[in-house]
Amino acid sequence: MEAARESLAVTLSIAVAAAVAVFLSLWGRRWWRRRSFYKYPPTIGSVLGLVLRYHRLYDHLTEISRRHKTFRVLVGLHRYEIYTCDPAVVEHILSSKFHLYGKGSHNRDKMGDLFGEGIFVADGSKWLHQRKLSSQQFSARFLKDYSSKVFKKNAAKLAEVISCTATSGEMFDVQVAFGVKLDCMQGSDEEEREFVRAFDESSALLLWRYLNPLWRLQRLLNVGSEAKLRKNIDIVDGYIYKMINMRTSTGLNKIKQGEDILSRFLLEREENPREMSLKYLRDIILNFVIAGKDSTGGTLSWFFFMLCSHPSVQEKIYREVQVLVGKAESLEDFTMGITEAALSEMNYLRAALSETLRLYPAVPLDTKMCFADDRFPNGFDMRKGDGISYQPYAMGRMTYLWGDDAEEFRPERWLDEAGVFRHESPYKFTAFQAGPRICLGKDFAYRQMMIFAAVLVRFFVFELGEKGKAVFYKPMLTLHIDGGLGLRASRRQRLHPD
Repeated sequence: MEAARESLAVTLSIAVAAAVAVFLSLWGRRWWRRRSFYKYPPTIGSVLGLVLRYHRLYDHLTEISRRHKTFRVLVGLHRYEIYTCDPAVVEHILSSKFHLYGKGSHNRDKMGDLFGEGIFVADGSKWLHQRKLSSQQFSARFLKDYSSKVFKKNAAKLAEVISCTATSGEMFDVQVAFGVKLDCMQGSDEEEREFVRAFDESSALLLWRYLNPLWRLQRLLNVGSEAKLRKNIDIVDGYIYKMINMRTSTGLNKIKQGEDILSRFLLEREENPREMSLKYLRDIILNFVIAGKDSTGGTLSWFFFMLCSHPSVQEKIYREVQVLVGKAESLEDFTMGITEAALSEMNYLRAALSETLRLYPAVPLDTKMCFADDRFPNGFDMRKGDGISYQPYAMGRMTYLWGDDAEEFRPERWLDEAGVFRHESPYKFTAFQAGPRICLGKDFAYRQMMIFAAVLVRFFVFELGEKGKAVFYKPMLTLHIDGGLGLRASRRQRLHPD
């Protein structure tokens, strides 16, 4: 009997020991896997370091990126923000594993007060709905038959305004000129300027939210930067809703005749009022209007800064335009001469614009949220809930992507041996995103900028209003020149001979 009990005790002991061994083995494997097999990018500090260098945030991130293609910053007790300049990682998050990365609750929380449920912060069905609805607006036919006419008309108007400053010799702010004149909305110049000012200030305050741990408390108490943001958003809302009411009051027939993006969204609301509330309509319209303004107006401002800093580039563009458009002396004849064929052959102008976007992308930093644990192509692991930002501003300055002269403005890098424009991978040149979320308005933006640049460079020579004055960006969600850019224009006396 005792032998049986001893045998049972031994058996139980062995079973318990085996169970403990299995438990320890499983726990040990999990612990060892976490310690040995999870590989995270190097941590270079906390968000405090970014706060202390906020005034030059994008350059600070560029300096770190020269040492680490991918790195992370501690932004909470257990949360990291990953930054990358690695094209393979960019392709991974924007294309290969698109379903695992999106704007997410983290970005909507910080940007939703201004952008609502618009395409800038939308994911899933709402993002897809807005993208499908707007895709027709950027078709080749629309660009050719409608947009180019509008671009030429607006470019001519701006040229007339600059002509007045050329006569008087006074300085003008090119960033203000492009910011308002490229806006597709209707209203007085003063209303437009106040709208643009309020939006731009809101953009700067939203960027600050990403680094300010107290922003939610400030919003609750309506104090400090959050009180200022609320006032600016009220101005933005008032302008957008007024514009919607003005267009709606013209009647459905006139809306149907309209070919702009606002008319398309108004018709969608008329047909599906339950799916598109007035607030959702406001969100959609604001997002698309701002996308156009910042991608064209902001880039053209930096473009003319580059032309003034590199007069030889300005003259090369002038000569190319002269050859392709012809010797039209009047503004009207010249704009009519900007044909599809002429635009398609303006290789150097397109190269100069692309070089500007390489160094001064409209969106210098684009943040996504990881929806599930993942591993990057470079072997680093990503945790669910962490943010991943690819850096168009920093990527444009990486020598391992663009060569030793990466920080030089050299349009020729975009041309092949025959002088024809050469496209770069969108995962290397990330100014327009890539993958399923690639910017729908890319061709729209290039066309608009090329027409404006061709008209203005043909009739004027531009130089900096205050030579030697340093030019910096203002920390915002989009890349704007801090304090604007003062230029002086002088009329070209005659066309260059053939």
